[in-house]
Amino acid sequence: MPDRPRTRLAPVPRRVRVHAVRRTSDALRRITFRDADPTADGAPRPGDHGTSGGHGLATLAAPGPDDHVKVFLPDPATGVLHAPTLTADGALQRPAGVVSISREMTVRATRVVDGVAEVDVDWVLHGDDVPGAPPGEPGGPASAWAARAAAGDEVVLAGPSTTRGVPDGVGRLLLVGDETGLPALARWVDAVGPDVPVTAIVEIGDAVDEAFVEAELGRASVEILYRTDGPGQLAEAVRALGHLDADEHVVGAGEATDLAAVRRDLRRSGVRPDRLDVRGYWRRGVVNLDPEAPLDPTDPD
Repeated sequence: MPDRPRTRLAPVPRRVRVHAVRRTSDALRRITFRDADPTADGAPRPGDHGTSGGHGLATLAAPGPDDHVKVFLPDPATGVLHAPTLTADGALQRPAGVVSISREMTVRATRVVDGVAEVDVDWVLHGDDVPGAPPGEPGGPASAWAARAAAGDEVVLAGPSTTRGVPDGVGRLLLVGDETGLPALARWVDAVGPDVPVTAIVEIGDAVDEAFVEAELGRASVEILYRTDGPGQLAEAVRALGHLDADEHVVGAGEATDLAAVRRDLRRSGVRPDRLDVRGYWRRGVVNLDPEAPLDPTDPD
């Protein structure tokens, strides 16, 4: 993996409330959160290991382009939100004997508006949550929650537990992925600075707005592929680029099997391992893939 600056953080749980929901495509939602407790001022207090008082969004730091939080959702059957806590030694602890559903999500943006801290998280909807979605890609509890999210709904954001910066010496940037990785890919464009040329190859479903993808990636040169045209497109498009520059850095974020083929081809073409930063955000047939899991279990990182 690339030599990226890495800092460990306490995975502080913060109880937050939906402030706004923006429909960016049929299959995409941008959900903006604010503190559920408006008195949360961000100042840690002795003995406070819960999700309120002193652990507000003002203390949430996510400077790395692919920093992510763990989002804890209400029990789909009861609607009750069972919040985790932070133990005295800094570990995240789920409550026992109850349903505790969480998903790893990229922090798209943080900001302060009129003195109030906000965090944006982008969600991809699947299956029955998106009219006309193809069969074989069922929705889950996270997708169902996001499809119905409304102002006032509460969840818990925990983390980030680690922040990773941009490696030194990036002369060009190649981004490869799909709509699940779009928040991280978009943040990479900003992270490398305006003088670094960026090429992006993104595969999307029919329910994703092409104009939104292009707008998110800003100044990047963007090639958009459609998933309905068949498998293997990402690897084929990267091969078509030919040999990469020696100082070109590759970031992949999306479906693990597709990206494993991309990484394999790039390795064979001689791209140095420290120039490849490729991560699977989901895998066909797997529920709640760990983003730290090996991209290809038969060929670990």
